[in-house]
Amino acid sequence: MADAIPATMRAIEIAEFGPPEGLKPTGRPVPVAGPGEVLIKVHAAGVNRPDVLQRLGNYPPPPGASDIPGLEVAGEVVAEGPAQPDDNPGVPLPEIKVGDKVCALVTGGGYAEYAVAPKVTCLPWPEGYDAVRAAGILETSLTVWTNVFQRGRLTAGETLLVHGGSSGIGTTAIQLAKAFGARVFTTAGSEDKCRVCEELGAERGINYKTEDFAAIVKEAGGADVILDMIGGKYLEPNLDCLKLEGRLVLIATLGGRTAEVNLGKIMMKRLTVTGSTLRARSPAQKALVVTEVWEKAWPLLSAGTVKPIVHRVFPLDGAADAHRLMEESSHIGKLMLDLSAPAE
Repeated sequence: MADAIPATMRAIEIAEFGPPEGLKPTGRPVPVAGPGEVLIKVHAAGVNRPDVLQRLGNYPPPPGASDIPGLEVAGEVVAEGPAQPDDNPGVPLPEIKVGDKVCALVTGGGYAEYAVAPKVTCLPWPEGYDAVRAAGILETSLTVWTNVFQRGRLTAGETLLVHGGSSGIGTTAIQLAKAFGARVFTTAGSEDKCRVCEELGAERGINYKTEDFAAIVKEAGGADVILDMIGGKYLEPNLDCLKLEGRLVLIATLGGRTAEVNLGKIMMKRLTVTGSTLRARSPAQKALVVTEVWEKAWPLLSAGTVKPIVHRVFPLDGAADAHRLMEESSHIGKLMLDLSAPAE
């Protein structure tokens, strides 16, 4: 018999925008699953760069989403909301029911003991996974899939350049692109990070602090697709090292939101410059990405061909420490919250 669902839960809220100290433990009402949603007892949650941006006041949650940070969780389904006609919007997804252990993409609310998620953004844990590893795969896998494979149209035999290769997004992109037959180059901020990227499948890790990534990639033949989370001053060198018909996909602007661009270069090389965000999409739109990840990436995760790289695990009350470490950018892979871990 399942445990009774309590009325309140532990959570981490953004009590004040700014430094990590603004993240505070709090008590909140347990959320209620709405139409097409499930309530998940959270065992572990991922810490991601958008959480940091939200804490700084630069990335507000979409209308109707929880103000509690956290975009991905793993845990057990403990309740279901009312059914709705578009619970399964024409895509083949596994049935999710009470008692199932699931990974879930949420629009907010992950740093808490309970979270609600649309059924169509939930998937069963890959074979052999524990909660921490399961909580560290959906946000990165979906982001990489929709940007590298859907928008970037990367195919076997093409070359992918990944900026920020040692991040959670970067380590996932390297592994997935390599698994599907692409040649991979990546940038990172230290020799140790570059070596890890190469161990994961990159042909060359480029230390952006000491090397000219555009020159190195051009000498190697150029890139068909670039996954860029930097923006700003990277725009022009990105265009320089793209091949004819190359595709630049922007997913963040850590290096700045604006840059001058030579439009002639885009026209002469027939380049595509695009980008996207995932959080604000509707459940039906997200389901179109989830179903491809389920069909094409989940078997690789279950087989161990692709795996989450977990750098460090914190208790829920250690969320502020996790944010400090993320802002230092000294980590490689994912930072996670384990709700079963005692407070430090």
